[in-house]
Amino acid sequence: MTRHPASSLRSLRVGWQAAVLLLVVLALVGGQGRPGWAAARAADPHDDAGKTLLLVADRLFDGKRMVKAHAVLIGAQGRIVATGLADRLIAAHPEAKVRRFAGATLLPGLIDAHTHVLLHPYDETSWTDQVLKESAAERIARAVRHLEATLAAGFTTIRDLGTEGLGYADVGLRAALAKGVIRGPRLLTAGPAIVATGAYAPKGFAPRVVLPQGAEEADGPALVTTARRQIGHGIDWVKVYADYRWGPDGATRPTFLPAELRQLVMVARSSGRPVAAHAASAEGMRRAAEAGVRSIEHGDGGTPAVFRLMAKRGVWYCPTLAASEAVARYAGWDGHAPEPERIVAKRRAFQAALKAGVKICMGSDAGVFAHGENVRELELMVAWGMTPLAALAAATSGDAEMLGLADEIGRIAPGHLADILVVAGDPAADITALRQVAAVYQAGRCVSGRC
Repeated sequence: MTRHPASSLRSLRVGWQAAVLLLVVLALVGGQGRPGWAAARAADPHDDAGKTLLLVADRLFDGKRMVKAHAVLIGAQGRIVATGLADRLIAAHPEAKVRRFAGATLLPGLIDAHTHVLLHPYDETSWTDQVLKESAAERIARAVRHLEATLAAGFTTIRDLGTEGLGYADVGLRAALAKGVIRGPRLLTAGPAIVATGAYAPKGFAPRVVLPQGAEEADGPALVTTARRQIGHGIDWVKVYADYRWGPDGATRPTFLPAELRQLVMVARSSGRPVAAHAASAEGMRRAAEAGVRSIEHGDGGTPAVFRLMAKRGVWYCPTLAASEAVARYAGWDGHAPEPERIVAKRRAFQAALKAGVKICMGSDAGVFAHGENVRELELMVAWGMTPLAALAAATSGDAEMLGLADEIGRIAPGHLADILVVAGDPAADITALRQVAAVYQAGRCVSGRC
């Protein structure tokens, strides 16, 4: 996660309190979701559940390519039955309810592989104040709104990479989404990230002051115990900070030894879970890649050599461009030249990754900036060198592959869940068309827009 000062969480008492507060807050609201499968939802008189539905638009992006005059047939169970030329599907399925979207594009529901639903923009409240001053109830209530905004923006699945002081509240949110208590994207969770002792806590306080932390500290053999405990609490991913700003004068330095990272990855893999590594330095990235993590987040200091290593080992790169831009703007940059060095370095790293052929995922770090504005990441990916079609693939079929859900989501193809975004215009010609959301379907149900 990108932020200013930082912190970590070990208290099970805080996690227990957050879980109780979560149940109270969730009793007041209503919705949908769970990674990969359809979820229960309150009855809606306009709901098309249980009906055969045919969506027709001018264009269809299937997760790999864009075609014209195609339509999608959705079965009663919320999965895609067929795609093809609209006229042929209409003629072959007279029983289907037809929804026409003139001038629009159909594409798979978008995926954001790096979010923090329990955070809100730092120009509203600093990270430290959110962790130390905001109640668990307030943060969970905000998270419910964040999930709703993200779904309305066309993101039907997200990976949340760290609760930043609220233990396993994300696991509770995931359960509430699956039960239909609240509405939002399917949620993949990481619980409290794992950090090296002394590397992540809020700084500047007297040593005698013991503060709640934003992640879980562990070192050496304790890494194994910590990972197993987190897995036991139901996380989907293990997140580790392979480096952080704990060097002299706050310089970014690796936090774990290579052997520690390898052991952590082995433990996670034994449980069937992948590891995501925060890494901003070339050395932190190199250690994480060689340890066998599935994805590296941020990568601000990535070099051509380390990106070639990642490409060789099949490690995914989530650049979080939008978060870097947001932090630069919070510091006073107006978005015009001259760019601050942070932005120059970030652009250089992203373009080096493209040149090296690294698999790029779409991960925005939403929470640093406003939830529901996740598309900003795609806009920057295009502005900084990706083609619109490549960016769309990264946010659909690419992220689905990285998350291990390629058989369920990320494509408009027979057998896949009918997670479908409808936008006005053509995002292959202008990526900002993704902001013109006409409708959002999740597992065949209309969850937002004019359906």
